[in-house]
Amino acid sequence: MRKKILTLIPVILAGGLFFSSRSKSGIQSGHYPIQPVPFTAVKLTDKFWAPRIVTNYKVTIPIAIQQCYTTGRVDNFKIAGKFKSGKFKTEYPFDDTDIYKLIEAASYSLQTIPDKALEAQLDSLIYYVGLAQEPDGYLYTNRTIDSLNTHPWAGKKRWEKTPELSHELYNCGHLYEAAVAHYLATGKFSLLEIAEKNAQLLVEDFGPGKLLIYPGHQVVEMGLVKLYNVTGKKEYLDLAKFFLDVRGPGGEEYCQAHQKVVDQTEPVGHAVRATYMYSGMADIAAMYNDTSYIHAVQTIWENLVTQKTYITGGIGSGGGNEGFDPPYVLPNMSAYCETCASVGDIFWNYRMFLYDGDSKYYDVIERVLYNSFLSGVSISGDRFFYPNVLESFGQHERSKWFGCACCPPNVARLLPSIPGYIYANDDKNVYVNLFMANHADIEFQGIKLEIEQETEYPWDGRVVFKINPESSVKFDFKVRIPGWARNEVIPGNLYVNKDDIDPKVFVSVNEEKVDYRLIDGYATLSRKWKRGDQVVLDLPMDVRKIAADPRVEADRGRMAIQRGPVVFCAEWPFSFSKRVLNLLFSDSAQFEASYNDTLYNGIKVIHTTARATSYNNQGTINIEEPEPVFLIPYFAWNNRGAGEMMVWLPVNDSAVKPLPAPTIASKSKITAQKQSKSLFALCDQYEPKNSNDHSWPFYHWWPDNNQWMWVQYDFEQVETISKSKVYWFDDGPYRGCRIPAQWELEYKTDLTWEKIQCEYPVIKDGWSIADFSPIKASALRLKVKLPEENSSGIHEWVVE
Repeated sequence: MRKKILTLIPVILAGGLFFSSRSKSGIQSGHYPIQPVPFTAVKLTDKFWAPRIVTNYKVTIPIAIQQCYTTGRVDNFKIAGKFKSGKFKTEYPFDDTDIYKLIEAASYSLQTIPDKALEAQLDSLIYYVGLAQEPDGYLYTNRTIDSLNTHPWAGKKRWEKTPELSHELYNCGHLYEAAVAHYLATGKFSLLEIAEKNAQLLVEDFGPGKLLIYPGHQVVEMGLVKLYNVTGKKEYLDLAKFFLDVRGPGGEEYCQAHQKVVDQTEPVGHAVRATYMYSGMADIAAMYNDTSYIHAVQTIWENLVTQKTYITGGIGSGGGNEGFDPPYVLPNMSAYCETCASVGDIFWNYRMFLYDGDSKYYDVIERVLYNSFLSGVSISGDRFFYPNVLESFGQHERSKWFGCACCPPNVARLLPSIPGYIYANDDKNVYVNLFMANHADIEFQGIKLEIEQETEYPWDGRVVFKINPESSVKFDFKVRIPGWARNEVIPGNLYVNKDDIDPKVFVSVNEEKVDYRLIDGYATLSRKWKRGDQVVLDLPMDVRKIAADPRVEADRGRMAIQRGPVVFCAEWPFSFSKRVLNLLFSDSAQFEASYNDTLYNGIKVIHTTARATSYNNQGTINIEEPEPVFLIPYFAWNNRGAGEMMVWLPVNDSAVKPLPAPTIASKSKITAQKQSKSLFALCDQYEPKNSNDHSWPFYHWWPDNNQWMWVQYDFEQVETISKSKVYWFDDGPYRGCRIPAQWELEYKTDLTWEKIQCEYPVIKDGWSIADFSPIKASALRLKVKLPEENSSGIHEWVVE
């Protein structure tokens, strides 16, 4: 095996991740038409991404590895390998993958920042992984530790719950990705041999005439393709295709098994599973030149960008399935937009570009990178978002770690690989896809081609390319002109510019302005290039006002602000009142950008004005005089503590969230048997559209059930009351909350509580109203009997 690998590695390093063999006739099986320039050939020198990669090395990777020790993830391997005794230590059987993803992340980091101590730390982790592997190659610590008392998801036998939740093949996929990364970074075979032993077991167990089952959580397909690229063993590639071919129909939509993969036309189900599968499908489309596969992923891609993508690039709007809702359902405060889904979306679009060379895929990659992905990690590198919402009243805050900790390792492994997304080439073209200062050494047409990129992007649109081939060479230098610089917010018409700005892009070669051909979104410059040639790209950096398709209900009457690739938001620290959700903006106001070198290591901010709003007791809205506010990049929010934030800025009264009018409820102190940040929602005076309205906060008792619970208003003074009404939250039997079994009210007089005698109807999608004779009270308590099998929640509780 070692000899085979060593003969292939020079090709891999020269051509990126995939084989570079091809013919004059076009696409052949076994490769992508376009090859990436590997990140090891690109040295970043910019002020935006390079410091973040260093922070990832110094902060994110070390704390993530430490968390794997602290939480028992490493112990699981030690116990499975009989290095120590004990039971399975963690919550999920897929926790093994956090080790693999961090080995992959650290391996990428070692390529750019050598560190003998980190390399030795990886050697130790790999040693424990090897101990845990069973003699035939099986590697799944939950079963190996105690095969008679496995996790409920694992099943009693190997593979029996693979199409459901065992994650056995998911673990394998991340093992293979880690093994390839570690081998390419260090030249060591230790993890690669473990991975090959495991992959051989899969080849023996799965396939035609064997087990005809697919993985419940995809990623093994991508891992097998990478393993094939390193070893040249086609059985790995064939098995990757088998796992896709055997999927569906008749399975769950949640894991994209409801149809054959080639018959699917829209993204559905769990978003991370989906993007990993679509990435694998793109691999197979290229490796086998399979038109049915490429047609399917192209159709799914078109559907996603035109109906189901957020302005930030985030995908997966539904928290219940961690995935996709119906078309145009893109709520802001309940947006899920899992960080891992952003990573998967980048993987997928990257492969789509390598297949057909259209810049639209990099328009998506860039939007995701600078917005929904980057918001997943704090500026300090030690706090993480799992979901990435587009609106918050302060209930969201980055965490140090998660029980299901897939996101931090995914952040850690993508960041150091970003230099590998900048350039690509084929026989006749060199592509520039991303803009960040760097020095690249590219092997092209048998010569060494040096490209130096100078820029202050994303804050400045001027990009200088110094082109220095070893000897003069003719090729097409293809520089991506981002969609946002061509009046296209995102491919398709899901979002459009509201203003009438006509952006101008300028390109010069050796200080002379040139007219270029725009081919698939690339300014294509054809010439014989010589040492010392210079290309300058000037991109317009106007502040743009963006509107969503009117079918996106959550964004009606609102606008988003973007400058270059960066989406901006309003956040509480940067408004006069320390609130933003009640601010009313004007699309005719001035929006001026300036650089703040003291904020978050230097960012552009946008200065404008907005007017605070509040309800009055007449049921209308008070609108104050304009006050100054400045907007910050969305990726930078929540770095000064929890508080209000919004991306989509209201421009009319129907979209704004005014502060509540002074009522008995809004002036009361709110307490509850179960405390929550969302208690304020009980009296925010927002009437939901129905009981299943997720567009604004609600209070709930989930996962509690079959018991009495209470919430309470303590009035500012003794009040005479005669009516109370409740709007219940109910999201259906499969998500956990239903209308309550019953409810009642108690009022406080002096120091005693007494029940109010009246009728207590329980109404769904409307008000449950209790009328009673006038009483004097200093407090009112709402008692709720939760259903036997479900919990309950409250949208609004009114006292009159």
